[in-house]
Order: sequence, then structure tokens, then C-alpha cells
Amino acid sequence: MIGIDLVKTDRMKNMMEKFGEKALLRFLSPKESLLVKNHKTAAGFWAAKEACSKALGVGIGSECGFFDIVISKTQKGAPQITFSEKVQKNFNIKDSSLSITHDGDYAIAVVAIERF
Repeated sequence: MIGIDLVKTDRMKNMMEKFGEKALLRFLSPKESLLVKNHKTAAGFWAAKEACSKALGVGIGSECGFFDIVISKTQKGAPQITFSEKVQKNFNIKDSSLSITHDGDYAIAVVAIERF
């Protein structure tokens, strides 16, 4: 399954200016928020979680919430995703891949999920 999402980075900039750190904690864990360098990074993380839920075919909601998807970085700095035990089990996830890119005023994320 594949999911993709596009976010205008100014949307995240406005949210962060209005709500500060609380803006990030609406969709990121405290550990994930430490990886955010600026509003563009945050927009990429938002896009990644949305793309992931789309790859699962459910969107963000009761079956898969923002905190069921965990973003981290490899030793070389590449983004990666893992899932809560609930999502891992309910969707039979075998493997996943994440790519995030930024161009001008946009952040784009693509997620591929392999199921058993």
C-alpha cells in the first residue's frame, strides 16, 4: 500500500506561531518534537503521518491516530516510521518505508507499507 500527502509549510508556520510547542504536541510525541528543526520539518512530519494513514486506507482517526505512527531517524539521518503495537497487529504490517521532501512552500511525504 502507498500513501502520499502534501502540506503547505506556511500552514504549519502559522500553527506554530499561534500555539508554540503545543502545536507540535498535537501530532508528535515529545521525543519526535525534538527532531523538528523548523516549521518546514514539522510540515514534513505532518505529511508523513497523513501519508502513512492513507497507505493504511483509514486516514487519521480511531483505527490509527497520530500517536500510533512514530517518526524517527536512522543513524544517517533518514526518516523512518514505526507503529504502535495496536496498528502493527491490526494491519498486519511487515515493513514500511518513508520519504519526505521539501520544495519551496511545500512538504511532501510518501509512505509504502508491506503487509503479511
